[in-house]
Amino acid sequence: MRPLRSFILCVSALACMAAPGAMTIDYPEQGSIFPPGITPPRFEWRDSSKASWWRIDISFDGRFPALRATSRGPRIQLGPIDPDCVADSNKPPQLTPEQAAARTWRPNAALWALIQKRSPARIVIRGYAGGQALSRGEVSITTSKDPVGAPIFYRDVPLMPSQTEKGVIQPLAPMALRLVKWRLRDISKTGSRVVMERMPVCANCHSFSNDGKTMGMDLDGLQGNKGQYFRVPVAANTTVRNEDLIQWRSPQGRLRGRIRVGFMSRLSPDGRYVATTVNPVEAGPHDPDPPSNYYVMNFPDYRFLQVFFPTRGIVGWYSEASGVLKPLPGADDPRYVQFGAVWSPDASYLVFARAEEMEPNPEGAPTARFANDPNERQIQYDLYRIPFNEGRGGVAEPLRGASANGMSNTFPKVSPDGKWIVFVKARNGQLMRPDSELWIIPAAGGEDRKMRCNTRLMNSWHSFSPNGRWMVFSSKARSPYTQMYLTHIDEAGRDSPAILIENTTAANRAVNLPEFVSVAPDQFQTLGGPAMDFYRLYDRAMYFQKQARFTEAAEAWRKVLDVKPDDEMSLNQLGIALLKTGRAAEAKQAMAQAAAARARARR
Repeated sequence: MRPLRSFILCVSALACMAAPGAMTIDYPEQGSIFPPGITPPRFEWRDSSKASWWRIDISFDGRFPALRATSRGPRIQLGPIDPDCVADSNKPPQLTPEQAAARTWRPNAALWALIQKRSPARIVIRGYAGGQALSRGEVSITTSKDPVGAPIFYRDVPLMPSQTEKGVIQPLAPMALRLVKWRLRDISKTGSRVVMERMPVCANCHSFSNDGKTMGMDLDGLQGNKGQYFRVPVAANTTVRNEDLIQWRSPQGRLRGRIRVGFMSRLSPDGRYVATTVNPVEAGPHDPDPPSNYYVMNFPDYRFLQVFFPTRGIVGWYSEASGVLKPLPGADDPRYVQFGAVWSPDASYLVFARAEEMEPNPEGAPTARFANDPNERQIQYDLYRIPFNEGRGGVAEPLRGASANGMSNTFPKVSPDGKWIVFVKARNGQLMRPDSELWIIPAAGGEDRKMRCNTRLMNSWHSFSPNGRWMVFSSKARSPYTQMYLTHIDEAGRDSPAILIENTTAANRAVNLPEFVSVAPDQFQTLGGPAMDFYRLYDRAMYFQKQARFTEAAEAWRKVLDVKPDDEMSLNQLGIALLKTGRAAEAKQAMAQAAAARARARR
């Protein structure tokens, strides 16, 4: 029997050598759903065999003739980097071990168009050495009938933490703010377009009305002013005028202070209202700045360089008709922190995060050294739903599935059909957490379900497409330099594996705050105007002033005042520059104009 047994073993060994082995296809994942018209994706797989070329067979369940392509399996290449964003505090982008081992194939535009048209498709990849098949893998993908239907507006930022001479760590040095860009991406194009750049102040949370005709954005002012906002019509060349800037006010006066006032502001679906988070107690005209209501820790690690979340605050609402910011009854209890309110599609209710208020930086508290350090201030938020009632508010009710679960639940978004809420769940704090995941519940509350689109590292900043069938979000799964992804969501709330939106920025820059805009891409090309020009001109004039180049400074201050003639700070600085150049009479006149502007502002 031994010879027969040996023969059987030899035959089995030969069969194993001849049969194609396993192959791991990393991207796209099995069951991925692509939007129609997206640019051809890069297929990625790992093959441990000695294959030197790969055959790709695409079939369509016999409904259409099969297609075939071949590839030499080029390695993944990182995209270009931005030399202005190279710093000692970050590292060049690198491939993950899986990416470094991967082979790739990208269908050409014509082949990809056929694959999308004939979807669903079964794609089998076989590795060959000469004419012998050594490996095999397959993946099935689908192209949805649902278009994305809108471009994506997002912020493009460098990851360059800095440290001052006093040892204070900043997520981005003040001079590096000018490197931040705001882009618009049409997924049918291979790249994005810069809409705004070179701003010397922080412009951050933005939102749009459902029809894409109105835009709002939180904007830092000068000299620590954290309470500005603008609301403007969207046009091909969107213009922000000085009169479009809102300095948040309450019925009692200006909401002031050097800490943030107006946080995560959201336009209502019709663009009539703004919901935002403000300080629970405002400072009077002669009071010192109130204490901080935010826990902020900055780290030298560029991968997760900041922890930031509110520990006190109330929800306020603003209407253009009244021009006044008011607390929303039911979401204004000073015993709690209430923030991040978003609107239902019909503006009948809002959803916001809530937790018991606390001191953000108690004396003697240990210092956190990294994101999710146990020494972080610990806070877990629950999601609440409250009626708007034209600003009268009502009783806030916790949302089942996003409250009392021992986790921190934040950043809710209501689907355009009003059926679902997608939110971020993490162990602590809010947003951009290493362990953050996207979860979905019925809009009225119910059983929570972890979404399939979640990647292995950080999932947040999500936004629904106008038709509600797509959601964009950000993740660090493939790189510390955050990238954007898409997932399809059907009527039952089921989502699909994440689809990477490639080439959103340089390989050493990160993207965040993606928001769909319900306009054609060419209907929103630039964001600027006198109000934005003012900040750039002011920044230039102040540079000359600090360099004691007072003649140039005086000329620069006059250009600032051409844009905003009644600006008290600029008039004062002009007076100083004129005085330093021996023009005392002109300096006196500028100072008098500054005093008059200050008096008018107080009235």
